[in-house]
Amino acid sequence: MRIGILGGTFNPIHNAHLRIAEEVRDRLDLERVMFMPTASPPHKLLAGELSFKVRYEMVRLAIADNPCFTVSDLEGRRGGTSYSIHTLQELHGTFPSDEFFFIIGSDSFLDIGSWREYAEIFCLCNLVVVSRPGALADPLDQALPAAIADQFTYHVAEKRLEHCSGNSVYAVSGTLLDISSSEIRRLARQGRSIKYLLPAAVEQYIKEQRIYNDAR
Repeated sequence: MRIGILGGTFNPIHNAHLRIAEEVRDRLDLERVMFMPTASPPHKLLAGELSFKVRYEMVRLAIADNPCFTVSDLEGRRGGTSYSIHTLQELHGTFPSDEFFFIIGSDSFLDIGSWREYAEIFCLCNLVVVSRPGALADPLDQALPAAIADQFTYHVAEKRLEHCSGNSVYAVSGTLLDISSSEIRRLARQGRSIKYLLPAAVEQYIKEQRIYNDAR
């Protein structure tokens, strides 16, 4: 099975996350996209200390109407700092016959040299680099860390890097929806409308649970 992996704090999940997942699924003919809420992100503080359980529930509500989307509690069960390399290693052990496509924003790809055991990530999965507003990573070969650049061949016409392992790095220019979780949190704290920035079920859950009302 060809499975996309979309990780993030999802604090909260919003329509740009969902559109990215759908466009990558369609473009690369994936059978499933697995949303992977982070337990404790290594590169930034989790705003408001919102629990994994609440963020997981928001993702579950957001994807409930799409049979091609699923959500995993793997990082929540494992606990501790959520490193992508550990998640990918565990997924390989659990689903050894599946092919994984790790979806990241272009801003994250530009910084991938700072990730734990980043060179090994390219051996474990394909990467899908999605353009983000204000951070474009095209051509991909110029964004690679110098230490591993010689492990890749760049196919210009396909906008694809081929790793020596046989995996690839794909560039996908999706719909640039400039929606941010931080802006949604700010609006919610101020009692302003967040409608149409995220799924209605998530909006309702945030209101009912008063999730961001007290700047949590």
